[in-house]
Amino acid sequence: MDDLAQEAISVLWRNARGTWTRPSPRLYPHQWSWDAAFVAMGWAHLDPLRGVAELWSLFRGQWATGMVPHIVFDLTVARGAYEPGPNAWGTVGHAPPGTATSALCQPPVHAIALARVRQLAERRGADVLAEVDDAIVDLYPRLVAWHRWLHTARDPEASGLVTILHPWESGLDNSPRWDVALAAIDPGDADAPARPDLTHVADPGERPTDLEYRRYRHLVDRLVALDHDQAAALAEHPFRVADVWFSAILAAADDALAELAVPAGRPEDAACHRAAADRTREAVDACWDADAKRCHDVDRTTGLPLVADTVAAFAPLLAGTSMDRTAVLVERLWSPSSAGHHALRWAVPPSTAVDDPAFDPRAYWRGPQWAPITWLVWWALQRAGHRRSADRLRAAGLDQLRAVGCAEYVDPLTGQALGSPAQSWTAAVALDWLGHEG
Repeated sequence: MDDLAQEAISVLWRNARGTWTRPSPRLYPHQWSWDAAFVAMGWAHLDPLRGVAELWSLFRGQWATGMVPHIVFDLTVARGAYEPGPNAWGTVGHAPPGTATSALCQPPVHAIALARVRQLAERRGADVLAEVDDAIVDLYPRLVAWHRWLHTARDPEASGLVTILHPWESGLDNSPRWDVALAAIDPGDADAPARPDLTHVADPGERPTDLEYRRYRHLVDRLVALDHDQAAALAEHPFRVADVWFSAILAAADDALAELAVPAGRPEDAACHRAAADRTREAVDACWDADAKRCHDVDRTTGLPLVADTVAAFAPLLAGTSMDRTAVLVERLWSPSSAGHHALRWAVPPSTAVDDPAFDPRAYWRGPQWAPITWLVWWALQRAGHRRSADRLRAAGLDQLRAVGCAEYVDPLTGQALGSPAQSWTAAVALDWLGHEG
């Protein structure tokens, strides 16, 4: 067996907790939402039903509103091992009985993941496919409720763009995308919160700063004070951003949900999902800056665009845009502002452009390369029919993984593995790329 495949399989098994998988051995001991989507695809290469179980385990924490929390906590983990822990969120009465969850969300990759699991089940034959389709019948309504919540609770004006209330919701936590919006937030003179994350990395410079964490905790506390009332938060919360990257993933996920409607026995729903995807695509495209050749998020508080040169530039490609704009973005991908920069160890997109003033090759989401982000861009290229670029990106991504293993993220200049080792979603990406059939 391929050495990378062996390592990836070992990482998944070491991080497995029955029917769900922790992202890493120590730094992330609970189940994270969009990590679980990637992990489901990885497990599906070994057993499609185990991939389905990963998603079911996550959705056990889904709120009655339809929201899927970004963390479902493992209550057997020692208090203080991760902060903010389950008692910090004020979610009693919101989370389903018997569970403890956060009160934020993350990008809705889940329908995309389930569609991929189904593809892999087809390779196993009719019996396995039938079992997965049976599971889809039950999972589909939960995915519909999740997407409906995003389209309504987080976009009550039907603008087509999802508003996030915390940088953690973007998945790209302390990206330069949020610098301007966060700079306006005064967390007060409270001491920095407990930082168990710093005990699990070699260099504190790889993690967010204490000031960033103080702002993050302040935002959580503000939401707890509102008892997670979404309408009130959209009216008064200090961090409100229309996130083009998150919205683009929702558009792609609505397309995937349209595909899943058929095995779910609801083919009449497909047109509705595609219409929702189209509305979101148009809204993402409307944020396009023709001069900069990228999309910008919008600060809902000020109404101004948030200008930063990051991987979120590829939001229209992920959402599914016009052929002309796709061509522009493919050219951008291989340009010096992204994967084509001469200083990169591997030609995969950094989380922040190397020539952007905010670029930091070692700091969390401010420059390092992340395999799941590369996977999303690769998947978008595949979907857009740019197979040559997709194959080139996959090859570079696999070269990187063979060299650094299943690390959380990678210094794009030196190629050094950073963050937590043995990261589950990185392992899942490795297995999906290795098992890819063109």
